[in-house]
Amino acid sequence: MSYKKRLSLFILLDLVLVFSAFLLSHLLVNDTVAITQAFILSSILLIAMYIGFSGLYKLYKKAWEYAGVIELLIILKATVLSITAVLLMQTVVTGQPLLRVMTVTWLLQILMIGGSRFVWRIYRNQKHHYRYDHKRTLIIGAGSAGTMVARQLLNGSDCALKPVAFIDDNPHKHKLDILGIPVYGGTEEIVDAVEELDILKIIIAIPSLSKKQVNRIYAECAKTEADTKILPMIEDLMTGKVSVSQMREVQVEDLLGRKPVELNIELLSETLESKTILVTGAGGSIGSEICRQLVKFNPSEIILLGHGENSIYNIEMELIHEYEDTEIRFITEIADVQDAQKMMEIMYEYKPDIVYHAAAHKHVPLMERNPEEAVKNNIIGTRNVAQAASWNGVDTFVMISTDKAVNPTNVMGASKKLAEMIVQGMDQVSNTKFVAVRFGNVLGSRGSVIPHFKKQIERGGPVTVTHPDMIRYFMTIPEASRLVIQAGALAEGGEIFVLDMGDPVKIVDLAKNLITMSGNSLEDIDIVFTGIRPGEKLFEELLNKDEVRSEQVYPKIYIGQRAELYLDEIEAIIENYSLMEKEYLKQKMLELANRTSVYQRKKSWPISS
Repeated sequence: MSYKKRLSLFILLDLVLVFSAFLLSHLLVNDTVAITQAFILSSILLIAMYIGFSGLYKLYKKAWEYAGVIELLIILKATVLSITAVLLMQTVVTGQPLLRVMTVTWLLQILMIGGSRFVWRIYRNQKHHYRYDHKRTLIIGAGSAGTMVARQLLNGSDCALKPVAFIDDNPHKHKLDILGIPVYGGTEEIVDAVEELDILKIIIAIPSLSKKQVNRIYAECAKTEADTKILPMIEDLMTGKVSVSQMREVQVEDLLGRKPVELNIELLSETLESKTILVTGAGGSIGSEICRQLVKFNPSEIILLGHGENSIYNIEMELIHEYEDTEIRFITEIADVQDAQKMMEIMYEYKPDIVYHAAAHKHVPLMERNPEEAVKNNIIGTRNVAQAASWNGVDTFVMISTDKAVNPTNVMGASKKLAEMIVQGMDQVSNTKFVAVRFGNVLGSRGSVIPHFKKQIERGGPVTVTHPDMIRYFMTIPEASRLVIQAGALAEGGEIFVLDMGDPVKIVDLAKNLITMSGNSLEDIDIVFTGIRPGEKLFEELLNKDEVRSEQVYPKIYIGQRAELYLDEIEAIIENYSLMEKEYLKQKMLELANRTSVYQRKKSWPISS
């Protein structure tokens, strides 16, 4: 129904109801109705005043299926003011206001007009209440967000969820009813509530929860067979981008033991705006996300460099489609970082201001079997890009490293540690600021454990975990990319930036969470332990004992103390790796990468925050 038709219908309804209330009040008070001039004037004024005040308070714009106390107060105001106006008119005209009649009229107006409005809401609620396909739902959190969820579920006709109980850790709310829904108890009673109340859905509706609290609550929910969802961001709900019927699945990143790192937007805008930026490995998980994050700061050009034409094409098409209204130029270069001449030509042609070096081999078992490829791509490739950047006047070079470079036990980690040394060595002899950024495992990146586990679960299991005590640090792809960009803005040269990644996560717990999130039980999908693979450690570190510095240069970001660089020895490996047996090459790389001593640097250290 159009707004004009709706408005006309409500005005006509109110005209009839107001007149009926006035007429009925005369019958109740006087047992008769005398159609006098005063009666007609009073009726017309009463109707006109009520409709006028209703329009003033925008009563006709209210959606009555969601009506509440506010709408009732508006009806009260409109009736009081219209009755008062009629009493004043009667006093002026006749000198005898009909106080008893107008009092009864006022009561009848509230009853008839309010009843006519709220009957629609009652009808809608009852119709929704008796839907046969309702899924009994438990809402965790009886605060403002949980109450908003319950209210929309009760009122919404497009959602087949029926809230039957709240869970809240505030003991003062226990055993109370909110919107007619009981507060069952605290989070320790989730399992009992699900069993006793036949719950099929659980909604976590506490936006203020920390990651650890979400993890704790989800662990309780995972003990049940109910499908667990989490409330979208409260900002999205309030702005109408999503409704509570669009609950999302609990994601693994919701269970990380820390809050995400926030960016210094002002500093980044100053650093990146109108700049030419080159990203190597731009088709990879991290490289492509760096490009997505960069466009927010309005650079003039982003050069997407990668070896795989399909992945580079995909990210180019995505960026062009998403940001077609911007003036940012997206330039693609299909090139291998092992090709020194090509790197030099690209740097010379585009003269980038900033280089983010994300191209690398990262698979631990594959590099164990092919150490020469780790040397070519991770060490020589990094040297090629770094030298080309230096010789062509790049302002800042940011290399992406890994926590596996700390006390490395595998070829991949050793190659990244040696690449870090090359980058730090370049910083000593170049006007370009060279830095490295070190972080742990990235959730959802290509080849990471999450997609691997998901595929195993889709096949019905088993899920393979190397060791029950294996632990790792984790971060999300956007968070890793933000850290890289922030490090470039903080760089003074020579730093290794490290993210405070919170508490490490046991891989077996990660596997269990993924199994339950997928709707399976731990009895349905087996977990099989296969043993630690060559080069793997039970735990990873972000800094070794010689690198540790306690101060943060930015919230959640540290820099490590510089260690001695063995550039001549690295050059010897580069020159002779093709002549070495694989096992001997691995031995040389690991020995050099683990030979550390603190080097006292002449430049100011660390940088100020």
